[in-house]
Amino acid sequence: MTTPPAIVATGLRKSYGDKVVLDGIDLEVAEGTIFSLLGPNGAGKTTMVQILSTLIGADGGEIRVAGHDMARDPDAVRAAIGVTGQYSAVDKLLTGEENLILMADLHHLGRAEGRRRAAALLERFDLVEAAKKTAATYSGGMRRRLDLAMTLVGDPRIIYLDEPTTGLDPRSRRTMWQIIRDLAANGVTIFLTTQYLDEADQLADRIALLDHGRLIAEGTADELKRMIPGGHIRLRFTDAEGLRSAVHALGEVSRDDDELTLQVPSDGSVRSLRALLAQLDDQSIEVEEMSVHTPDLDDVFLTLTGQPEKERVR
Repeated sequence: MTTPPAIVATGLRKSYGDKVVLDGIDLEVAEGTIFSLLGPNGAGKTTMVQILSTLIGADGGEIRVAGHDMARDPDAVRAAIGVTGQYSAVDKLLTGEENLILMADLHHLGRAEGRRRAAALLERFDLVEAAKKTAATYSGGMRRRLDLAMTLVGDPRIIYLDEPTTGLDPRSRRTMWQIIRDLAANGVTIFLTTQYLDEADQLADRIALLDHGRLIAEGTADELKRMIPGGHIRLRFTDAEGLRSAVHALGEVSRDDDELTLQVPSDGSVRSLRALLAQLDDQSIEVEEMSVHTPDLDDVFLTLTGQPEKERVR
């Protein structure tokens, strides 16, 4: 039996006055996956997240979240989702434990169950030693972990993460990445917006690129990279004779006689790599070293949106 998607949007539209922010978006996010939305300034990412999390209404289109029609049953949608924004919702005057218990009270869990869930989340997010300390004393990474733990008090099936690692040091970022991976491995659907392209590359099962209110590309990170020219396979040979033989066999390729290397255009796929190796093998040409080079998500972003990385939306 096929599992229904966690999020489905069809013909999603939103305008503010004469400015069209979302222009007929069709989107589908599979359950238990990490989906990343990228886009430059003004692309409409924040607006989309606000609509999908019931914070604002759409002007048109249909949305189903966790199987519920958002227009007909927004309360059921809210019960299934959690939202962690770029700016922490943690109350700095309360301790970590008190923040979690407050969330449990808001979810009407009852005193015993609320304390049990708070204790479990403190353990899960490595905050036990800091549980009795006020959140004002926490580092940025600890506050982000506590913020996400607070989101999980309600046991959401879908979590919207709006730039969860902005401002964190590299170690804290990687800790958060592992937490996100673990959540997805346990069946939670993650809808991630991020200003870090490497973050989307590391985490996302699928990535969508939003520009001027439209989705202009969608796929896995590797699929998006293969859309951009410039990929190649680099071959290094032991001597000039091997290099000449390869040039004769492969035709017009970029060569470096000093380095004894060739660059063969390639989309980076296994099929193209296999075809190249078979061609070399047919000619009994030995290769000393081989590496595959594909464009990264920075290249994808720049090529498809025409904007440099620093113009990305937060």
